[in-house]
Amino acid sequence: MSPSNDRTTAQATQPVTTWSGEIAHEWVDYNGHLRDAFYLLLFSLATDALMERIGLDAAGRAATGHTLYTLETHLNYVQEVHEGAAVEVRTQVLGMDAKRLHLFHSLHRQDSGALLATNEQMLANIDSSNAETGPRTAPFFPAVAALLLPLAQAHATLPRPAHAGRSIALPLPRVSTASHA
Repeated sequence: MSPSNDRTTAQATQPVTTWSGEIAHEWVDYNGHLRDAFYLLLFSLATDALMERIGLDAAGRAATGHTLYTLETHLNYVQEVHEGAAVEVRTQVLGMDAKRLHLFHSLHRQDSGALLATNEQMLANIDSSNAETGPRTAPFFPAVAALLLPLAQAHATLPRPAHAGRSIALPLPRVSTASHA
């Protein structure tokens, strides 16, 4: 269970594999499936690995005072995942601006590539170096932006994932206009 160490981020013309490993026994629920919370754990670990790739590892955070905070996340469960399954997370940058990063993670079986789950995240770059004002959104540190921008540009040429941009809601009930006598 480890992040991928491939440093070809800037040349990525496919989603980047950011985490791979096996589903641990303690992550499985009473139905024999990966617990819903552990899907998010895997996607969170993938975000951490991406942070390492773009210079926001522990050393980068210490040197700049910058980090990422998660603003919003959406999970879609596509197929059941069982204990011991070898899986990987692939990460696609859907967009970025001066302060925000829009990511899409997908969880796949390593043997077949079958899609198991997806996770969309909106993250904000935070400058936490000012003790007086506390953590505040800020533009990406230039060295981080220099690594992130080429990845975002390369991923902009990829098709938008089918599960991206989804929302959750029940249909509104129909209101009858007929009068009751």
